[in-house]
Amino acid sequence: MLFDYDDTNMDSIVEYAKKLEGMTFQQIIEEYNRSPKNFYVNPAHTGDETADYSGIYDATLPSKEAKGQLGSILEQYYFGYKLNGAQQADFSKVGAELKLTCINQKKNGEYTAGERLSITNISYKEPVQDDFYLSHVWNKIAKILLIHYLRDKSKDRFDYPIKYVNLFSPPEEDLAIIIQDYCKIINKIKDGKAHEISESDTLYLGACTKGASAEKSTVPQYYGDKTPARKRNFCFKRQYMDYVLNHYILNKTDSSESILKTKGFDQNKSFEKQILDMINMHAGKTDKELCELYDREYNNNKAQWSDLAYKMLGIKGNHAEEFIKANIVVKSIRLEQNGNMKESISLPPFSFKQLVTEKFEESSFCEYFEETKFLFVVYKSNGTNYVLQGAQLWNMPISDLYGDAQIGWQKTHDKIQSGINFIVKNGRVINDLPSKSDNRILHIRPHAAKAAYKLNNGYMIGDIQKNANQLPNGEWMTTQSFWLNNTYILSQLKYK
Repeated sequence: MLFDYDDTNMDSIVEYAKKLEGMTFQQIIEEYNRSPKNFYVNPAHTGDETADYSGIYDATLPSKEAKGQLGSILEQYYFGYKLNGAQQADFSKVGAELKLTCINQKKNGEYTAGERLSITNISYKEPVQDDFYLSHVWNKIAKILLIHYLRDKSKDRFDYPIKYVNLFSPPEEDLAIIIQDYCKIINKIKDGKAHEISESDTLYLGACTKGASAEKSTVPQYYGDKTPARKRNFCFKRQYMDYVLNHYILNKTDSSESILKTKGFDQNKSFEKQILDMINMHAGKTDKELCELYDREYNNNKAQWSDLAYKMLGIKGNHAEEFIKANIVVKSIRLEQNGNMKESISLPPFSFKQLVTEKFEESSFCEYFEETKFLFVVYKSNGTNYVLQGAQLWNMPISDLYGDAQIGWQKTHDKIQSGINFIVKNGRVINDLPSKSDNRILHIRPHAAKAAYKLNNGYMIGDIQKNANQLPNGEWMTTQSFWLNNTYILSQLKYK
């Protein structure tokens, strides 16, 4: 029977919720419409403990354009409570929060988290709560009734099926890092620097943007000089949710190893400081000495320097559990004797057709730098070997991301959209895309094994299907990616 659960008993709530598995949102609505409307609705679900909600209960179908529409259907049509803005947990008598999130299915059949999990808004109107365990964040994540549905954009949203229903609480080892993340976010807010917050500042708990654009979603800060800051929500980052799905819900095993479980967790140090200390204690050693120390073949292949970073962290392979959860990308940087850095840093390749449909703030490029943190491990040549200088964690400053990086991305976007001009000269294809000298942060260049083109003038070269990507005008060009300029990266390094 619909609404037949005891909201004072967590087991009863979970047992009732489990019946959702396999149902679509349309089936939930139909089940509600078939049921009698004279059942009792607990006032605790409404946020108004004094009101009498027994008798007729009419759920309101949210519009298809409404954000959170599917969650509203669950709350009203299945769990029987009206929407409210109360900060208390949805199932307040047991301290549990209802959270709905989507998953995507990859071509190989595996599931991946489709989005970050929004937890609660960050208020700039009042003082922050210093004690994590008294915060709205803890109130919302201590016990989560976590419901995953499968997103398939070829279907109507109401036809998405619910796949998994589970009670989830962050494990102790994750909670230690989540608390550190919370403190990092609120300390930035207290310093009057909410406008400088980036989701990539933290590891598992993020501060994600809220609102359609920076201009429309900025509000004055409570602290500091009241500089307008973008509205943000506390959230579990998408990569953390991906780990939750695959390891805590689907119970998959993989080759990842935990740095903290191997080395032990020092509660008096941040996770970031602990991993940096593990590497920086080796500063001054050559790559050859490190290979001997960690019994690794000294062969100067490209993987050697990154392999050494993981070995210094106590990881035998190159999959650190904490890095997967936090989306930390290890990049080994080699400087020459004169201090120059030869190589720029490549990013994942992009689709031309996809790029021109994006706005910057919703682009894969912006999302990548809002979510990704880099571990730079810096080596410098002494003429014979490369000497470890040190390591640092880095994420692109928000002023750079929404400054020169946005300008460079936009110029590239606009040129691809309006049409790239090609000249074939001496067997080479020259284009008029923005060059490295046009932007201090980024440029684009090929991200393929070999050149491949199919132009409207009949010129064709290379393996089009393997190494090229179609442009909006129908021509094909060698697959490209954005690259961070070596000069920009060099300007960001602490160790040179």
